[in-house]
Order: sequence, then structure tokens, then C-alpha cells
Amino acid sequence: MKTIFGYIHRYFKKMDKSLFLAAAALSVFGVVLLYSIWINGAASIEVTSGLYKRQAAAVAAGWVIAAVLSAMDYNKFIKLWVLYAPVALILSLLTLTSLGDTVMVDDQRGWLDLGFISIQPSELLKIAFVTTFALHLSKVGDKINRFSNVVLLCIHAGIPLFAVLLQGDDGTACVFALIFVIMMFSAGISLIYILPCLAALPVILYFAWTRVMSYDQQMRFRVLFDSELDPSGIGYHQRVSKMALGSGRIFGKGLFGENYVIVPEAPNDFIFSYVGQCFGFIGCVSVIVVLAYICLKMLADSRIAKDPLGKMLCVGVYAMVSVHSIVNIGMVVGASPVIGVPLPFLSQGGTSALSMYIGIGIVMSVYSHSEKKYRVFYDGD
Repeated sequence: MKTIFGYIHRYFKKMDKSLFLAAAALSVFGVVLLYSIWINGAASIEVTSGLYKRQAAAVAAGWVIAAVLSAMDYNKFIKLWVLYAPVALILSLLTLTSLGDTVMVDDQRGWLDLGFISIQPSELLKIAFVTTFALHLSKVGDKINRFSNVVLLCIHAGIPLFAVLLQGDDGTACVFALIFVIMMFSAGISLIYILPCLAALPVILYFAWTRVMSYDQQMRFRVLFDSELDPSGIGYHQRVSKMALGSGRIFGKGLFGENYVIVPEAPNDFIFSYVGQCFGFIGCVSVIVVLAYICLKMLADSRIAKDPLGKMLCVGVYAMVSVHSIVNIGMVVGASPVIGVPLPFLSQGGTSALSMYIGIGIVMSVYSHSEKKYRVFYDGD
């Protein structure tokens, strides 16, 4: 019994408590928001009581997963990528079969209908990519700028990117691309590769705009400058979102007030606009501060990692959370196109919540095992 209490004491002593509590607080807040949306009927889509209950269950499962992962040595479970990475990729490709579902948005086949539950495999694929890419970068080390290594790293990133593009999920593809850029930059990619890419960027963007992007994709950017170009479609989403965001003014209408602006996809991609309605400017700033703290804490954890793998894992999860946060809030305020990216820890989505907490658990593992000789289940001092 004394040994068990010793394990528990050692675990909590080494646990990254502030990171976990910040993420948990946002998740609890998100469940409360979903409950409020259901009670107030503040969404244009049908919302039932099962929405917040499923989210609460996913969050609770995420807490357990994060706690378990933090107690494990990341060097051990990350190297099991040969088991989980192919599964994540196969599940993503299965969305292109009859099991694929076009739930919620456009003609994207990003969801997998398993009969008793629907999951979004691309969320699990993000974690698989972050972990395998971090391992790849740690193996390459200071030889990252060899041309052969750069090519292999680009191929590595291109596999999941191509998989989500096949689903028609441009938003998730953008997230993968930005995670790749941030991790490569953090690993020390040379200006020899960065400068030519920057020089070619205008040409690439022009080609993509004129030859690759569809009219609908172009309209997602055009409405940023004039929402009246598509008043009943994409422009409507952002216009109503900004109205809802501003309607809360400084302190908001409260969780159970009245005269809420009905926002399309309020429980999902536009939940930040509901934060503005309920808690006003103060509530929005508070959410941003907590998200910023989570991101900065993960960067701080990367600096104390005991090895390159731990550092790159923290950077990868940081990239995932920060990109999601910036793009989602940008969508709500009309600063970035609507591309279907959820707000971490707040937006409804069980798979998204689980993937975020897997990421948090990995960072917590890096923090807990920053001492080279530390193990949770070890009787020494």
C-alpha cells in the first residue's frame, strides 16, 4: 500500500498540472456552452441533449487517455507508430468507400460511419502525423538539410495531406501543411530551401487560384472583403457570426438569456461566436488567453525535453493546437476563410476532443520524463 501511494505521489509531483487543468477548464466550459445552445435553441441545426452528453463522455475519456499517456515514457509508445499510424491512414481512406459519410459540411467525405458511431479519422491522422514526423525529424537530427532528407520529409508530409485532399477536406489539408512548416522550421531547415519556396509562392498561389481552386473555394476568400458576394451562402455564415459575436458587447447576455442570434454550426466551427454572445468581449479574451497559455506552455515544455524527439513532439502538438485556434477564430471574426476547422477543446466533436487530449497527454509525458532517469513506476528517489 505504501508503494502504491508512493507511485501516486510521484506521478502527481511530476505531472504537468497547469497544462492539463487549462485544457480541462476549456473543455468543461465547452460542454456548458453546448448545454446552453441546446436549452436556448441557439443553432440553426437540430441540437438534442445527446450533443453535450456525448461531448462530456469524449472529454472524460480524453482526460483518462491524457493521464495514462503522461505516466508512460513517450520514447516507448511513439516508436509503436508501425501499429497506429497505418490504422489512422486506412481509416481516413475508408471514408472514400461506402462507409464514408458527408455529415455536416458540403460534399466532404471526412466522416466514417461505423453504424453505432461516426468518427472523423483525419483528427486521428493529425496525431499520427505529428508523432511520426517528430520521430522522423529526431532521427534525421542535424542532417535535416541534406537534399535526400528534405525530399523524404516532404514525402512523409505529403501522404496524409493527399489522403485528406481526396476527402475534399481543404481545411484539414491546410492544417497539415502548416504543422509541417512549423515543425520543419523548428527543426532547423535551412534558408537554402526556405527562400526559393518563398520566391515561388506568388506563382504557386496564382496557379492554384486560376487552375486548381473551384468557384466555391475562391468565394471563401472573396467574401472576406465583401460578404454580399454570397449573401445566402458563405458570406451569410461569416456575417451572422460577426453579428452574434458583437451582440454580446462587453459582458454578454449570459448562458440562459434571450434574443440570441442564430448561428449556423454554432456547436461546431462557430462556437466562438456563441462565447461572444454569452460572455461578450471579456469572455472571448479569456478564452484566447487560456488557449495562448496552453500553446506557450507546450513551447516551454519543448525547451526542457531530454531529447530531440521530446522537443519535436511538443512543437508538433503546439502547432496543431495553435493553427486550429488561429484559423477558427479567424473564421469567426472574418479574417480567414471558412474551411471547417474546430476550436480546440470547445467545439463539439468527440474525435477532435480525443485527438487534442492525446496530444496533451504526449506533451505531459515529455514534461514528466524530462529527467533522463525518471520513471513513474520506479522505487528509487
